[in-house]
Amino acid sequence: MILKGREMASSDLRPVRPTVTPAAYVGGKRNLAKRICAIIESIPHQTYAECFVGMGGIFLRRSSAPPAEVINDYSGDVANLFRILQRHYPQFMDMLKYQVSSRREFERLKECDPATLTDLERAGRFLYMQRLSFGGRVNGHFGIDPARGGRFNILKLAPLLEEIHERLAGVVIENRRWQDFMDLYDRPGTLFYLDPPYFGCEDDYGKELFDRAEFAEMAARLARLKGRFILSINDLPEIRELFSAFDIIPVELTYTIAGGRNARPARELIIVGRAV
Repeated sequence: MILKGREMASSDLRPVRPTVTPAAYVGGKRNLAKRICAIIESIPHQTYAECFVGMGGIFLRRSSAPPAEVINDYSGDVANLFRILQRHYPQFMDMLKYQVSSRREFERLKECDPATLTDLERAGRFLYMQRLSFGGRVNGHFGIDPARGGRFNILKLAPLLEEIHERLAGVVIENRRWQDFMDLYDRPGTLFYLDPPYFGCEDDYGKELFDRAEFAEMAARLARLKGRFILSINDLPEIRELFSAFDIIPVELTYTIAGGRNARPARELIIVGRAV
């Protein structure tokens, strides 16, 4: 098991300042982040490559980084938001300056076709909807919490986005299918982190982004990996069988929604492997 006699982290790793995500996202890894980040930092690597970055629930919470970092998401909205935060941060903040939390604006933007927008407008639309949607669900419903103020408050959001902008310096941002991304960056010294949609929830991010048959394809691809990997996924018999060739670490968690209420238990897996 990877946790027995753990290798020391590479001296190439440099300290970085952890930050929080720009918005909630369905499947975010807030509850698992500390444990996953500890495993990442225990594995020597020269390149960190994240296949499904989402809102950066793991990427942004790490406290060390190797010389090369690459983040990827097949969602054009996700990739575009991070590119805008990296390259056009001042213009983005100017555009957001007068935006307010409003159900009417949320519904208007929800009906808007992202293909008709500029990259700046598309990033603003996506961030606005993710901040205000219930549970961080992609194109979900307008969320309310009587105990809190509006969740799109630029005075609170600006310092966070500035931290993310600074953290993205030197990071390569890709917008590829996970298969193409892994083929491009797989080599000795690369550590992949994969956080695919949960088994049984493949359509949560969009029907065209991921198919259930890709889990079997993923297990086969990881078996011939040149580098190493960490995979987080929900704990189901089908997943345990597909990834039985690798180290499987079960984790019990409690998830909450609606401002910390409605707690429910959950079982997840952290799967760790390396080239054979």
